[in-house]
Amino acid sequence: MTSSTYEQVKGYVKIESNASLLAGGIAGPISRTIVSPFERAKILLQLQGPEAQHAYRGMFPTIWKMYKDEGWRGWFRGNTLNCVRIFPYSAVQFAVFEQCKLWLLRYKPPGKPATLTELDRLIAGSAGGIASVVTTYPLDLVRARITVQTASLRKLNKGKLVKPPGVWFTLKDVYRNEGGLLGLYRGIVPTTLGVAPYVAINFAIYENLRDRMDNSPRDFSNPLWKLGAGAFGSLVAGVLIYPLDLLRKRYQVASMAGGELGFQYRSVTHALVSIFQKEGFSGAYKGLTANLYKIVPSMAVSWLCYDTLKQQIAKW
Repeated sequence: MTSSTYEQVKGYVKIESNASLLAGGIAGPISRTIVSPFERAKILLQLQGPEAQHAYRGMFPTIWKMYKDEGWRGWFRGNTLNCVRIFPYSAVQFAVFEQCKLWLLRYKPPGKPATLTELDRLIAGSAGGIASVVTTYPLDLVRARITVQTASLRKLNKGKLVKPPGVWFTLKDVYRNEGGLLGLYRGIVPTTLGVAPYVAINFAIYENLRDRMDNSPRDFSNPLWKLGAGAFGSLVAGVLIYPLDLLRKRYQVASMAGGELGFQYRSVTHALVSIFQKEGFSGAYKGLTANLYKIVPSMAVSWLCYDTLKQQIAKW
């Protein structure tokens, strides 16, 4: 690479929107790989119906069962696809969030202080969440299906899925047999309803805590403080929004194996009512512990990586 080309690349990367895209894209796969066993355990726990003879009981027993059934590779089954999905997902999420904040600041009414309110951050976070879902949703749907197909769920273990199909085959199969493009976006409404408020709450809490630490006379330079802020934001958001996360996974696999998993919902409202009626409050929060073990460290690491990369790009 010549010096002039290097300077062109450097200048391109240092543009604010591009820096957010790159930092967010790198932070996503790093954080998700670290928590991959918890990610898969969460999905398996979520997708056991009320009548199932539960093969998975609790987060750590599920992780151990994955190891016994599939070896250590079972912990990372679907993680490559997840990283392929999460790079653009995380990149778009952070970039849209940052650009939306700039837009909100630019159009503040005259006489109003040019500072972001909590409502502004919630709006920007929601926009980032919606944009990231729309951009990468088909890959999320395929990842959920591959996770189920490779697991030893009793209802799917009838000799029909000896070797699970790959990503490309699954995409084509859904497109051909489940309504074309609409099939690839099955469940996007409950997904968006869950992701948008989750990202909004998570991002707003983290930025509020980070600003308080930056403006405090105390020394909060230790990276552990940012890890803690990211963890707290994801914890609060994860608990509040969890039933919608459960719902989106159910929608994504509802048509698999002729509906043998037993999830038949007419609408988002019907699905939520049905879950609470048939499975109770505990059913609506099935897999919550595994989810928190996934999202809390994942978002903590993601925020730390993102902020660190943004700082390094600015110094470059």
